[in-house]
Amino acid sequence: MTARRSTFTALVTLLTFAGILVAPQASAASLVEVTAFGDNPGGMRMHVYVPDSRPASPAMVVAMHGCGGSGPGFYSGSEFASLADRHGFIVIYPSAQQEAGFGKCFDTWSDAAKRRGGGSDPVSIVSMVTYAQQRYGGDPGRVFATGSSSGGMMTNEMLALYPDVFKAGAAFMGVPFGCFANAADYPPGASRCTGNGGANRTPQQWGDLVRQAYPGYTGTRPRMQLWHGTADTLVPYSLLREEIEQWTDVFGLSQTPTSTDTPRAGWNRSRYGDEVEAYSIQGAGHSLPSSGMAAAALEFFGITGTPDPDPPVPGTCSVKPTVNAWNNGLTASLAITNNGTATINMWSLAFTLASGQTITSGWNATYAPSTGQVTARNAGYNGTIPPGRSVDIGFQATHTGNAAAPSSFVLNSTACSTG
Repeated sequence: MTARRSTFTALVTLLTFAGILVAPQASAASLVEVTAFGDNPGGMRMHVYVPDSRPASPAMVVAMHGCGGSGPGFYSGSEFASLADRHGFIVIYPSAQQEAGFGKCFDTWSDAAKRRGGGSDPVSIVSMVTYAQQRYGGDPGRVFATGSSSGGMMTNEMLALYPDVFKAGAAFMGVPFGCFANAADYPPGASRCTGNGGANRTPQQWGDLVRQAYPGYTGTRPRMQLWHGTADTLVPYSLLREEIEQWTDVFGLSQTPTSTDTPRAGWNRSRYGDEVEAYSIQGAGHSLPSSGMAAAALEFFGITGTPDPDPPVPGTCSVKPTVNAWNNGLTASLAITNNGTATINMWSLAFTLASGQTITSGWNATYAPSTGQVTARNAGYNGTIPPGRSVDIGFQATHTGNAAAPSSFVLNSTACSTG
């Protein structure tokens, strides 16, 4: 193996001095950056994950991060790469470079970004897809888009602008295509789009924006899956309704779902024919996708079969609560330990507060609701718990005399021991 590496290194050096560009190769369990992937008006960075085991023409998934994130960060903090190892598809991770006042975000606001072939980030992303098709043999008939927050917004964007490129999309915490008027309208708090009621248009108005993005297009439209947490205040939950109105109108569907169900606790799904489905995640804030949601997106894309509606966390878990109480207040620290043999990714911990307790603030996780049965979801920096390791989270609460520790801990779908 050492001799082979030395030979390869020498060959790369020789070709470099000869002025020949050597395209990067993806290797086992590695994320590779591609620096010359084609037309790149958005000045974006591209990373790609290509599993060793894959068919001759694998599907391709473009997975896009939220504001302030990056492609490598979304690779580490989501389940798409591990699922790619299992199901043999390529994952493209773009990194946005547009400053939006609170970190780098995908451009969904400029005139260029709202016109097919107009420039900016959408053109760069299509170049990445073309590169992956040519370099790794990706199947041009099975290209999908997904993303979180800014990436969810760009998922709506790509499906509207390039319906001939993408077969389906899964947008987490996004907004309808064409929601933002311009760059000044983008930042939360100052935006008419994400402000309360500011994005209220008719289904036809939303649908017209999509149809105008690629005038004259008569081909098949990509199917759309939409996700939003009911407690999301950064990108308000009400925008899920606007997204549903946009895509059902594009497909000429009724605003009344053809079916509703709860495929997993807290996941309320509405289906509109075979083309659109929407998930309302009860109590979730701006924290999607969480465990199991990537698998549900892949099932919608048709890459995988129907996922286990309640996939178990590998191995076992334990939680050690420590409570410090005073008068009518307390703090509780929870040490979550992975006692199994496999890494836990994108975790959520459900537990029950004692009667009369109300959470007022927390750290190292998001908490919702504030009373009764609470779910704590990982922060962006602690979503992985390796075997034998722990994650410490906690919260401050008020109480009415009962300062008992929380109980009934369930990590994802596995009950945890206490102590």
